[in-house]
Amino acid sequence: MSEKPELKAKYDPNQTESKWYQIWKDKGYFKAGEDPSKTPYTIVIPPPNVTGKLHLGHAWDTTMQDLLIRFKRMQGYDALYLPGMDHAGIATQAKVDAKLREQGTNRYELGREKFLEVSWEWKEEYAEFIRNQWAKMGLSLDYSRERFTLDEGLSKAVREVFVRLYEKGLIYRGEYIINWDPATKTALSDIEVIYKEVQGHLYHLRYPLADGSGFIEVATTRPETMLGDTAIAVHPDDERYKEVVGKTAILPIVGREIPIVADDYVDREFGSGAVKITPAHDPNDFELGNRHNLERILVLDESGTMNENAGSYQGLDRFECRKKIVKDLEEAGVLVKIEDIMHSVGHSERSDAVVEPYLSTQWFVKMAPLAERSVNIQKQHGEEAVHFVPERFENTYFNWMENIRDWCISRQLWWGHRIPAWYHKETGEVYVGMEEPANPEEWNQDEDVLDTWFSSALWPFSTLGWPDEESADLNRYFPTDVLVTGYDIIFFWVARMIFQSIEFTDRKPFKDVLLHGLIRDAEGRKMSKSLGNGIDPMDVIDKYGADALRYTIATGTTPGQDQRFQWEKVEASWNFANKIWNASRFLIMNLGDMTYDEISLEGEKSVADRWILSRLNTTIEAVTQQIEKYDFGEAGRKLYSFIWDDFCDWYIEMAKIALYGENVAAKQTTKSVLVHVLDQTLRLLHPFMPFVTEEIWQYLPHQGETILKAEWPTSHSELADEEADKTMQLLQNIIKAVRNTRAEKNVAPSKKIDIQIKPASAVELALLEENRMYLERFCNPETLTLAEGLPAPEQSISIVVTGAELYLPLAGLINFEEEIARLKQELKKWESEVERVQKKLSNQGFMAKAPEAVVQAEREKETDYLAKRDKVQERLNELQN
Repeated sequence: MSEKPELKAKYDPNQTESKWYQIWKDKGYFKAGEDPSKTPYTIVIPPPNVTGKLHLGHAWDTTMQDLLIRFKRMQGYDALYLPGMDHAGIATQAKVDAKLREQGTNRYELGREKFLEVSWEWKEEYAEFIRNQWAKMGLSLDYSRERFTLDEGLSKAVREVFVRLYEKGLIYRGEYIINWDPATKTALSDIEVIYKEVQGHLYHLRYPLADGSGFIEVATTRPETMLGDTAIAVHPDDERYKEVVGKTAILPIVGREIPIVADDYVDREFGSGAVKITPAHDPNDFELGNRHNLERILVLDESGTMNENAGSYQGLDRFECRKKIVKDLEEAGVLVKIEDIMHSVGHSERSDAVVEPYLSTQWFVKMAPLAERSVNIQKQHGEEAVHFVPERFENTYFNWMENIRDWCISRQLWWGHRIPAWYHKETGEVYVGMEEPANPEEWNQDEDVLDTWFSSALWPFSTLGWPDEESADLNRYFPTDVLVTGYDIIFFWVARMIFQSIEFTDRKPFKDVLLHGLIRDAEGRKMSKSLGNGIDPMDVIDKYGADALRYTIATGTTPGQDQRFQWEKVEASWNFANKIWNASRFLIMNLGDMTYDEISLEGEKSVADRWILSRLNTTIEAVTQQIEKYDFGEAGRKLYSFIWDDFCDWYIEMAKIALYGENVAAKQTTKSVLVHVLDQTLRLLHPFMPFVTEEIWQYLPHQGETILKAEWPTSHSELADEEADKTMQLLQNIIKAVRNTRAEKNVAPSKKIDIQIKPASAVELALLEENRMYLERFCNPETLTLAEGLPAPEQSISIVVTGAELYLPLAGLINFEEEIARLKQELKKWESEVERVQKKLSNQGFMAKAPEAVVQAEREKETDYLAKRDKVQERLNELQN
């Protein structure tokens, strides 16, 4: 127990949080593997990019992960929360390039080796930022196992995967149309392209037929690419063009003859039904060109500038060229019309540049065999299938995997895993291997690096020591238990981890994948720099503390849904933490020198004691069950209701009667109940609010060094007390009714009034007599009469509650017409409730399908509603006669 006798008057999260995180870390409480007898439980952190600081999405992600780790650790698991970061190829290189530009230089002036040195310096600087943010969030990460996607072990795993896939024929090098980012000058995979609806134009052009017999009209949104046209295509069944198939047309401006071919790909309904074919600048044209053996003419360079094949347009930016070529086509008389359209245009996820379909020699992964195996295993829903939470996202996974295209994995960057392929300087022979070839001076290594997602896809097993089959961590902690991530990266990351894990370990990477949505602003808009509505989680922590932020975002929504960030919600969580603090402070001040050994629940207990222990039991069961189901929102609401309403507003107030009374035994029992309930409640709350719970817990009589390693509460059937629950419900209903009536009639709580209570039977009468002290304390009566068969006094307000009828003789304060109107409204309410429940009980479908317990609950409601209806009717009759 702490030497300090009492908690400070006010909770200071800034001081408390930094203090406890350092203690936890220094004492090695986060380290896994200390007790091999425990069952392992593993989460590997989705690695944040070393490009900047963490945002609210990261905070949401990691809060849920840490909540699960703390929960499982307290349940007795060997819980490993493995930290790490991603090198984020394109994004990091773009940041370093920008930094170099500010310094008046660039990577080409530095050279590859020096540029990589600068990139590593960037990585170290931002990795430290991220670690500090993890600490502020309270993440119980095992830093002894921290990994980085470019560290030696993970680099070895990446080379191993590349070589194995290459040797199986699943990695190949080929010339294909790829997504090209002219701003960063690198290839992009399909899922790194963001499609936006933009205002554009459809240009209708006439290509003259070479035999002078007329022309053929085509439509295009990208007239600058016509310089690379090598054919015109029409549908083979299109009667309009039967006569021209096999002829040639003259390519305007260029003057080159191009064939007119027939192909099923063409949509007869689009435009004129004839399309220009540019195999080097369109993926569909590329495939059509292969079928018809067409030439591929590239008219753009890597920066989006027209190249030597563009003739007089060489050197123009692609969009400047578009303007000039449209003007020239108009002057040549071949531009028929320009149509305004809205169309979907691909943009680079990283640079926001318009993506160019571009003919390029790249490295690809042949996806069909990898995807097929993973999908087949998933569809069997056996041991090796991943459990998606919510389940609907499994369909998203299937939709992508079953329509997957080969994956372009090479990137024209310097920062990343360099492709382990070498080309012989003289023969052009390709060598792929784990190490460089013998006589390295005779070979040139491929200049490109691998797509960042190639290494990220190996994260769940490469971080644990794969490909070393003898790795103790791999054998103990893999597969991991749950991946917590946003639904927006099912394609990018989740699917890739699944198929790579199955391919290389024959096992799924994680048992469950818990998917959440996006954090939006208070108006439901996506947070973005352009809107200026982003929130830095560190700013939230500085203002309200990590516990308030964690509780807010962990409980803010159900699995799979977006949530709106509102400062008011964080403030409410802050108020919740302070409510707990103030209640705990009161309790601790009243414990005196009580020790852990003096805590006992064996003595004679009041109905309030029995009730709060029973409610605690129910809360433990509910919170545990909801966390296991990943419904943190519902778990948080159950805890909030128990702590704020049951414990603070009811039990602590009732406990004051014994605490301030003369009965020594009752005082000791009440102290024991208070300590026990607070101790168990703090443990339940700890995964949500680790800091405030640890600080308070240290002031309680307890065993152990830290709440972080305290045992998770379990329910005890002997503490379930239905009788106490019902008695307290009766007492609470009466007290609430009196308080509400006082408020309605503006009768101050301090003003004593006469209260008469007519219990429904001798049973309720005995209970109320036994617990009279609670009614006297919380209703503040001048006189309190408890008796069966009490007549309603004249000029009194009557209130019907379950188990009793109350009469408050408030002479001079009652308007009888208003009272009759109020009772009529109440009668209407109970008649409606009776009708509703009886309709349900007469529904044969409901009665046949509903569990017996549910049917019984409805029958009990019917009895209760009927009694209340009859009592209100009876009182109305009295007042109206």
